[in-house]
Amino acid sequence: MKTIARYFLQGILVIVPLAITALVLYRIFIWLRGLFASFDVVIHPYVDPVLFTLLAITAIVLIGVFASSLVANFILRATENVLENTPGVKLIYTPIKDILSAFIGNRKRFTHPVLVRLNDENDIYELGFMTQENLSEMGIEDGYVSVYFPASYAVSGRVVIVPRARVRELDVPAGDAMKFILSGGVSDIG
Repeated sequence: MKTIARYFLQGILVIVPLAITALVLYRIFIWLRGLFASFDVVIHPYVDPVLFTLLAITAIVLIGVFASSLVANFILRATENVLENTPGVKLIYTPIKDILSAFIGNRKRFTHPVLVRLNDENDIYELGFMTQENLSEMGIEDGYVSVYFPASYAVSGRVVIVPRARVRELDVPAGDAMKFILSGGVSDIG
């Protein structure tokens, strides 16, 4: 009976991640098929989402190439300036731009994994990412930093302002630290 239980658990370890991944990919496929169903051109109900996704990826790459040019860079900065200074619009545009640039681009923020001592008496620590070392713009005195603590198994987290003395930078790649935190500590580092 123990052997059967061990094989059952091993099967669960194989099937559940595959099933969840397949379900997520299926839901994305169904969403894309619905998104592109509004076009009047129908090649095949299952080929259309793939074809339009490839076209969208190609268009995004071409826009990226264009955005890398000096003329486009000037136009994009001017457009961005207008969006960031338009009441109402800036409340939507600026946070989305900041979140995306925190993960990709030149202004990445989640690159400093840290270990924060939360409790002296019980020696409790939490893993996070130092996102700001200077908080003077918020009226917070020197010696404090902002640390983002991602939530395990979610795309959420919280920012905590902690004394710099309680923060120790870690010598691990940021991607490995994020994977470790998001997995609830079950993923291997490296």
